[in-house]
Amino acid sequence: MRHEYKGRFITFEGGEGSGKSTQVALLTDYLNKRGIQAIKTREPGGSSGAEDIRALLLKGGSDRWDGMTEVLLHSAARRDHLVKTVWPSLEQGMWVVCDRFFDSTLAYQGWGHGIDLHSIAVAIGLSAGTFKPDLTLILDMDVTQGLERAKGRGQGQDRYESMDVSFHERLRQGFVDIARAEPERCALIDAGQTPDQVHQAVVERVEAQWLRN
Repeated sequence: MRHEYKGRFITFEGGEGSGKSTQVALLTDYLNKRGIQAIKTREPGGSSGAEDIRALLLKGGSDRWDGMTEVLLHSAARRDHLVKTVWPSLEQGMWVVCDRFFDSTLAYQGWGHGIDLHSIAVAIGLSAGTFKPDLTLILDMDVTQGLERAKGRGQGQDRYESMDVSFHERLRQGFVDIARAEPERCALIDAGQTPDQVHQAVVERVEAQWLRN
């Protein structure tokens, strides 16, 4: 069920180093050039309170929080983000392009940490209600390649990047399973291509859904 907002909500998902931030920026720029008012945002984060929670989630050792604590922190950040940024922007008719949303909670804490998916769904419902993205673009790539890309950014490892390879393999499978379960909402895109090639695939999917007469 979709709330009847004037704008559109597009999310990008994927593992570490899959190029989400780059593609969020490219799509936002593309939409604005097409005359569609679009903004970019991210989770966790995207509002003042949510950015504070983001710092808690990403800093410290990989064992700082257990999986359920992460679910609750992400849910609190998501609620603030939706209330302060996403929903007001959609009400104004803007398109909102977001780097991660609740599919990351399902993949990271569910498939990755083994938290019961029903419990995660309950937490998602408390933070977002029945609200869902209009389109979710899942960037899929080899785990080792993605982690190497992330390491090459030179920003230092965050908590998630420092988790073992088996964790990242599980969350990759989680994203694939999510895409297969909801093909009407999700599109799986090969992120092993060049950024320009990935962007072209993204644009083709967005145009096919909304921008072609």
